[in-house]
Amino acid sequence: MSKFKIVPLGGLGKVTQNMFLYIYENEILIVDCGIGFPDEYMPGVDTLIPDTRYLHEQLKEGKKLVGIAITHGHEDHMGALPYILPELEEIPPIWASSLTVGFIQKKLQDQKLKIAIDTFEDHQKVSFGQYFKVMSLAVTHSVPDTKHLVIDTPEGVIYHGSDFKLDEHPLDGVKTDLEMMETLGKQGILLAMIDCLRSEQLEHTPSETTVGPELEKLMRHTKGKFIVTLMSSHIHRIQQIVNAAEKMGRKVVFIGRSVEQNVQITSNLKKLHLPKDLMIDKRDINKHKDNKLCVVIAGSQGQEGSSLIRAVFGEHRQVQILPDDKVVFSANVIPGNEIAYYRAINELAGNGVNVIYPDVNPLLHQSGHASAAEQRTVAKLLHPKYLMPIGGEDRHRAKFREYVAQSLGYTKDKVITPKIGEILGFTNGEVRIVDSIDIRPRTVDGLGIGDVGPIVLSDRRSMGQSGMIVLIIPRRKGQLDLKKIEVISKGFVFMKEAEEVIRFIETETAGIIKSLGKNKTDQDIREALEHKLGRKLYKVIRREPMIIPVILDI
Repeated sequence: MSKFKIVPLGGLGKVTQNMFLYIYENEILIVDCGIGFPDEYMPGVDTLIPDTRYLHEQLKEGKKLVGIAITHGHEDHMGALPYILPELEEIPPIWASSLTVGFIQKKLQDQKLKIAIDTFEDHQKVSFGQYFKVMSLAVTHSVPDTKHLVIDTPEGVIYHGSDFKLDEHPLDGVKTDLEMMETLGKQGILLAMIDCLRSEQLEHTPSETTVGPELEKLMRHTKGKFIVTLMSSHIHRIQQIVNAAEKMGRKVVFIGRSVEQNVQITSNLKKLHLPKDLMIDKRDINKHKDNKLCVVIAGSQGQEGSSLIRAVFGEHRQVQILPDDKVVFSANVIPGNEIAYYRAINELAGNGVNVIYPDVNPLLHQSGHASAAEQRTVAKLLHPKYLMPIGGEDRHRAKFREYVAQSLGYTKDKVITPKIGEILGFTNGEVRIVDSIDIRPRTVDGLGIGDVGPIVLSDRRSMGQSGMIVLIIPRRKGQLDLKKIEVISKGFVFMKEAEEVIRFIETETAGIIKSLGKNKTDQDIREALEHKLGRKLYKVIRREPMIIPVILDI
């Protein structure tokens, strides 16, 4: 039986919800704790968080959580901490880079959680419990202070290489630590987990610094306000916008909670440099001429309720978008957000506003992820015994195997691609799948966590697609009055123009109840109506509304 296991609770076959359990005997180390994003089949869901049932089962069996290590400050790697930490009986030591600590602390403060977090110093090992030692090293990514982790275990060294790119000209001068990777490779690595998100791309990912000159050029030829939206954690992009605005003589104003918070945190940590006389308060925006303003605004994915969307539709108190303004989307659309993203662009274009986005100008955005060529470079330096692509979907993992692993001579058995729920076991330098668990990400809907399951989501989809009908069945002195059934339709048919359908529903409802005979419970009646009436309606009009029977005692 394997003493050492790695249990991916997210980050395999999916891009988000990154969370890995490292387990040796009675100790557990968590690496990353990120959120996921709902798709079109999850109406009303705000966020997804990892399924931690297995973790809590292990803790109940007597294992101890000895620490949490976070690789960087993106939501899909640290955003679930405010949900996961309150569920733990004892908070373990938490370590991250300085900027990531700042981002996490702000999220915890928003939830009124006071938890100490320690800061990694590169190349210095930190002990977690008896069996784990973790060392960080710098890599470039779309958020500063991103780290890869080197984890010493009794079975060997695991290289946890989440999101990165090999940017030769990073804005802050902090390059990916290839020298340390080479040293680690010479010392010996059992397994290297490597970010595979852009494994489909063969060419080297361009430097982030190529975006700044393009933004500056667009700003130079803008008559009115220069309005730019981007991912709020993209601090190096923000820095380039600030630099361009200073050169163009424009004041800079930040609008949107996420942007304002991240700018405050990074500037306090001196990872973002803001000339004092360049910044203005958003409440003073009307005191300046439009052609002297640069507005950095949150909402690059067209999120409903974001500052950008309120400005686009004329509902923002501080920002009004006028025909002479130029709106720049300095972010690609994230898969699943296409409708909201292009809805915002269409609205601006329809209003005669000059809107520029990566589809028409690819230089407005550069990825923070390594291409297959860069992944190959890292894998070659590390030359581990086993490779494991992480942080991508199944197609990315397949291309990693083809473009990276096979090109370096790795055979199929040396490239580990576990399915969701599969557990890796390590024994005497060998890795294999030793177990499988059921993983079902939890939903966050408003203040509720995990209380929106498949049945609720199915009901929501049904209502969204075909509407609902409520059957009010009166009962007098214990007898159902089937001649007085009332039908209420919402999103199914317009009742004034569908009397024939309503009569059909009333007749069929009465018939189904009669067919049940006597001595049937209210629950029996409800279930029969939900199933039988639903099938009958589908046969007649090819729609399946949600059916809600209500037995009303009068």
